[in-house]
Amino acid sequence: MSSKVSDARALLLHSVGPPLTITNDNFVLAANQPAKFIYSKLTPRKALGLFLVGERRRRRGIVMESTLKELSNGESVLDIKDKCGVAGGVEDMYGEDRATEDQTITPWTFSVASGYSLLRDPHYNKGLAFTEAERDAHYLRGLLPPSVSSQQLQEKKVMHNLRQYQVPLQRYMAMMDLQERNERLFYKLLIDNVEELLPVVYTPTVGEACQKYGSIFRRPQGLFISLKEKGKILEVLKNWPEKSIHVIVVTDGERILGLGDLGCQGMGIPVGKLSLYTALGGVRPSVCLPITIDVGTNNQKLLDDEFYIGLKQKRATGQEYAELLEEFMSAVKQNYGEKVLIQFEDFANHNAFELLAKYRTTHLVFNDDIQGTASVVLAGLIASLKLLGGTLADHTFLFLGAGEAGTGIAELIALEITRKTSVPLEEARKKIWLVDSKGLIVSSRVESLQHFKKPWAHDHEPVKELIDAVKAIKPTVLIGTSGVGKTFTKEVVEAMASLNPKPLIMALSNPTSQAECTAEEAYTWSKGHAIFASGSPFDPVEFEGRTFVSGQANNAYVFPGFGLGIIMSGTIRVHDDMLLAASEALASEVTEDDYLKGRIYPPFTNIRKISAHIAAEVAGKAYELGLATHLPRPSDLVKYAESCMYTPLYRSYR
Repeated sequence: MSSKVSDARALLLHSVGPPLTITNDNFVLAANQPAKFIYSKLTPRKALGLFLVGERRRRRGIVMESTLKELSNGESVLDIKDKCGVAGGVEDMYGEDRATEDQTITPWTFSVASGYSLLRDPHYNKGLAFTEAERDAHYLRGLLPPSVSSQQLQEKKVMHNLRQYQVPLQRYMAMMDLQERNERLFYKLLIDNVEELLPVVYTPTVGEACQKYGSIFRRPQGLFISLKEKGKILEVLKNWPEKSIHVIVVTDGERILGLGDLGCQGMGIPVGKLSLYTALGGVRPSVCLPITIDVGTNNQKLLDDEFYIGLKQKRATGQEYAELLEEFMSAVKQNYGEKVLIQFEDFANHNAFELLAKYRTTHLVFNDDIQGTASVVLAGLIASLKLLGGTLADHTFLFLGAGEAGTGIAELIALEITRKTSVPLEEARKKIWLVDSKGLIVSSRVESLQHFKKPWAHDHEPVKELIDAVKAIKPTVLIGTSGVGKTFTKEVVEAMASLNPKPLIMALSNPTSQAECTAEEAYTWSKGHAIFASGSPFDPVEFEGRTFVSGQANNAYVFPGFGLGIIMSGTIRVHDDMLLAASEALASEVTEDDYLKGRIYPPFTNIRKISAHIAAEVAGKAYELGLATHLPRPSDLVKYAESCMYTPLYRSYR
């Protein structure tokens, strides 16, 4: 054995300790050593070269470990590194995001990707955009046609092809195919054409995709955890190829949008949400993990469907359900650490509230249906005050729908009123009324109400129908979260218009087919006086010579920036004041031009800038509350947020 090789081995063992072993002239990392790559089958010269590169980086302080650790079952779970924040919250170990567009980077997988495997790796594949030099260096000659394209030309071509499809689901499938073969081009396309493609990759099209997920399923885009995995969820989490995860979106599929129980096929929701975390919030895709928890389904149509991909059994409930969720939450913290954000998505009302209440003090959890919807709707209400006049406390709110979205919005409105006026929370709640399937929620019904509805049971005689509630309560704001379409009838809208010079009507249920009314109906029935916003997008409406552009109260305004703010500050818990900060940040982005068009939300074309401002305000509030762990606090949080955002431009490969 040469002296250089002996010296290299000695240096390796001295620097990294026993977990690095050397066998038969090959350097091999022991199985118990957490690492990004496994250096097996390497010559001593290559291993030494790789080590020296890593040693130089280590000495420069690129790899820095937080002193905070959580010990569980004898294993050390590392917290987020001090260098987090770069590229959406993951340590930039290989200099990829520090490189300029002119500098070269190495396309790492578990080894240097090349040839056919490089073309099949969505993280690094560039298709025809590989340069002549890259084709030579990475054995791509003959595997691609001779033409070399720019990313801009590729984007133009894909958009042209997408626009040929007449069926929205076909566009959705084409976008998912693109994401699976060329990740950067997918996000470049989504960022540059966000208003056109947002309805394709998310609501309303994602609803149809979930309904037909079993038929269109091609390859896994996340983790499926079912009752079969009970007792070994930690092992399942370790099967995911990425080891540094900062955001998980998880659903059990019981209440997908307004479509009900879609079981395992609800996976389209976590996948879609995390696509928006990256495209709109700049959170790096490699730190995002979609998860579906499959406990069965009560949808008989799916149970009878031979193509259904989930467990063919009725839903588990009670202790069996609770034990599976408890194991999942514990495994996530053990595997990914204290600061992984777990976003609950589309759980049924009873489970959504219980899970949020149970884990909000022990885990970093966020329920988008309860908290995200509330934050984005509150932002619209704050912005609308410029058109309506007065303060929130001057208005009366009537909700159709008293589930997780309705009660979550109502509570955040009450909290904002309390914060602005210093009145007790119980007093602020009296400005807010809710109607459920049995009518107006009043004190005489309190014994039969679910616990999350009880704070909204006010003194009033029973009222069965919505139109009668409108006439009795005389609200200035009408909000629909019922999940039932066409419930804001002509009579209801006309009654709102007769009571208010500018009634605010928010039909928030998704998808479009479940909206309480359309934009055209709201403007026409109110004779152009209504201020309208919806959950799903509607086209501009022409009425009596005026063009009305309705706002979209889409959660995508808030949760991507909210998540980025949590990641970049190392926040350990979600506090209600952070939601209020996000609402006020979003409301401040509405311009005079938006108000002239009747909009109470800004256009999505500026969403990356909006997300950076929301992230800065959320992080600022976390620092103020003492919940942020990334210290010292950056002097300019907006610039810091922008610097943390993932960019999908192609990189050059050495």
